[in-house]
Amino acid sequence: MSTVPHGLRAKRRRAALRTLGFLSPWLIGLSVFFLYPLISTVYFSFMKYDGFTAPTYVGLKNWLYVFRDSPTFWPALSNTLWLVLVMVTLRVVFGLGIGLLITKIKTGAGVFRTLFYLPYLAPPVAATVSFVFLLNPGTGPVNTLLGKLGIDGPQWFNDASWSKPSLTILALWCIGDLMVIFMAALLDVPKEQYEAAQLDGANAWHRFRFVTLPNISPIILFAVVTGVIATMQYYTEPLVAAKVASGVIGGSGQQFEPGYPDKSTLTVPQVVYNLGFQRFDTGAASVVALVLFALAMVFTAFLMRRRSGFLSAED
Repeated sequence: MSTVPHGLRAKRRRAALRTLGFLSPWLIGLSVFFLYPLISTVYFSFMKYDGFTAPTYVGLKNWLYVFRDSPTFWPALSNTLWLVLVMVTLRVVFGLGIGLLITKIKTGAGVFRTLFYLPYLAPPVAATVSFVFLLNPGTGPVNTLLGKLGIDGPQWFNDASWSKPSLTILALWCIGDLMVIFMAALLDVPKEQYEAAQLDGANAWHRFRFVTLPNISPIILFAVVTGVIATMQYYTEPLVAAKVASGVIGGSGQQFEPGYPDKSTLTVPQVVYNLGFQRFDTGAASVVALVLFALAMVFTAFLMRRRSGFLSAED
């Protein structure tokens, strides 16, 4: 028999209900926008469903199709992992470098900050279209300038070996978001630590290694984790670049298979959309979506484990 007084139990119940009331907006959002879609995706991954007729259970048929018979899943997964490893790394390094450069500039820092941030404000579709025209192998100004210098320019988005590096260059052009974040972190590093390190005879590299990096390591971790998640969802830029480079700008009656050239710009989110909304194979699309979700979770858990070496033991 409980020895807790009735009044204390009632007080605890009221406190629990009050806490639940404050948590209810988050709980409703979590249930509606995360748990329900996740459970539904798992359910449809074992079903044959085209969005019109009633779903029928097919067991592991969708999973076997995606992993064994799909002609697009493995190229898309390879491209996405390449972009995660290369693009995210270069964006973090480049963003940190630009942030360091601007914080050291004494005159005209505001102008350079504006110039580097403006490309980030451009809409993704417009930025990608203009970038593809700039890198047009025949008439683009980049290859024209390289030709005048005696350099045979690459085919850029029309070459399977250059398409992903071209997308990476586009991502580096739109580096303004990371630049601002790193600038704020760098300006927040205590100047007393730099002065103490300089008095101890530390050179510029040692000050960066032992003063700057430990102070901004949480921001680096944030940039890497959010960069990985965003790149795992990379959809608009590669699709638009492939369409423009292949000559399929838009219009009714035009058929386009994503991934031009030679599936080199195909990403996992494009496969999800292609299967689910163009081929009406919701079951296979659900499988690919679950794989994408699992990969994002694995990458995030790996980076967060022991802060992935970004944070010191004191943090």
